[in-house]
Order: sequence, then C-alpha cells, then structure tokens
Amino acid sequence: MNQKLDSYQAIDTLGKSMPELIIKVYDGAIYNFAKAIEFYRSGNLDDGYEAMEKAKKFVVHLYTSLDKEKGGEIAENLSRLYAYIVERINFAEATKNIGCIEESINLLNNVKEGWVQIAKDTKNKAMAPESITASAPAKSLSISV
Repeated sequence: MNQKLDSYQAIDTLGKSMPELIIKVYDGAIYNFAKAIEFYRSGNLDDGYEAMEKAKKFVVHLYTSLDKEKGGEIAENLSRLYAYIVERINFAEATKNIGCIEESINLLNNVKEGWVQIAKDTKNKAMAPESITASAPAKSLSISV
C-alpha cells in the first residue's frame, strides 16, 4: 500500500510549478495541525502528538528551504515566522493548547494565500500569448470570430 501511495504522491508532484509545490507543503502542515486539534479534543494525546510532529516536519522543511541570499528581506521574515511557529508547536505539544495550533494554522493560511496568488500569476504568465513561442512558422492561420 505504501508503494502505491508513494507512486501517487510522486505523480501528483510531476509538472507542478515551484509555487504549487510550496503550496502542497503548506497544505501538509495545515492538514496535520487540524488533525492534531481533532485528536487533542477527543483526548487522543498520542495521535495528537504524532500529527503535531508531522506538521513540524512540514514547517521545518519550509524553513530549511529558504534561500536568504535570493529571498532577501522576505526570506528573512519567513524565517522568523517559521521559527515562531516551531516555538508554538513545542508549546502546544507541552500544554495541549489548541489556541496555539489554531494560531499556527491562521499564520500558515495567510502566507499560503500569497503563494496561491503567485501560482495563479505564474500560470497566467505561462498561458499569455507572448510567452508562447512557435517551433516552426505556421503555413496558414485562419481565425473566425
């Protein structure tokens, strides 16, 4: 079963733009935070902890993937945000404070919205007529409106 899931996940990432892949990482963190809330509310502390650890892995991946040279101030601000979220994860794991988890979800959703817009802009730019180049000149073209 794991092999099938791995194959599906690999196929799901093929052909995705960098912003789309980053969005998937945000989605993974947000999903696992939401699962942790469910588990903690139902009293299932072990599974809640596991979901928090999975969410932390996604956030740490976002943090370690930052290129501060190219990203400049934005990357530096994201670095501080991700470090703050990891602090909140550690606090939530110790206290089972759902408010910390919800705060982390809200912060990630806000940044994710920026990536969603970047993904749309990237896709629109790629679809723009001026970005399409022909490999060979057309012999004839007829357009009717």
